[in-house]
Amino acid sequence: MIVDSHCHLNMLDLSNYDNNLDNVITAATENGVETMLCVSVDLPTLPDVLSCAQRYPNVYASVGVHPNDSQEVTPVEKLVELANAPKVVAIGETGLDYFRSEGDLSWQRDAFRTHIRAAKQLGLPVIIHTRDAREDTIKLMAEENIAEVGGVLHCFTESWDMAQAAMDMGFYVSFSGIVTFKNAKELQEVAKKMPLDRMLIETDSPFLAPVPFRGKPNYPAYVRNVGEFIAELRDEPFELIAKHTTENFYTLFNKAQ
Repeated sequence: MIVDSHCHLNMLDLSNYDNNLDNVITAATENGVETMLCVSVDLPTLPDVLSCAQRYPNVYASVGVHPNDSQEVTPVEKLVELANAPKVVAIGETGLDYFRSEGDLSWQRDAFRTHIRAAKQLGLPVIIHTRDAREDTIKLMAEENIAEVGGVLHCFTESWDMAQAAMDMGFYVSFSGIVTFKNAKELQEVAKKMPLDRMLIETDSPFLAPVPFRGKPNYPAYVRNVGEFIAELRDEPFELIAKHTTENFYTLFNKAQ
């Protein structure tokens, strides 16, 4: 059994599944996916995220605002209040993205800090999105003592040095379908080096479908393709990757059952 540690069920293209999310969940389960974490990216759609978690026993939720979503900084108190909903196991996704946003990004850093502070109040791990912001991401994580709660760098595309810096703070590193892309050689080297006790896998569906589905809508069932690719890359049994990434998920997101 495996876990999709990061997906967006409320955003999926359901046209291939008779416009029924039940069929998506069934397809994932039949492909060995025992649990899915439906991750929040903004507050307007948060009710849909929480609804997915309430509707399906094997789905959990997070509370957060993506760093590119809004320049409005959600107060710590608001995040804490929202995260008290049933089956919320993490804060995020949050972080820094200097690729899509330009200009004075102090608001983005402020928002990242509020998410970390909310997580520390709640004792929940943090799901971090980072792009073109390696130095500031690690610096801010250290300044806020994020090691108190830990978390994951999701959909990782950065360097081995950044992965090591995050692991030094108790973080996990999650690989998405990007690791299967032919041009992702540097990332594949990171996946080869990654300690098994620090690795997670995900789809980030509906985005970034792995080979052989690249360019098509992505679904939680395809997390198996990510795990199988990494197993082949590392010359290890898929069962070993499945075992460790599943155990790591429940260790990190310890409110998930």
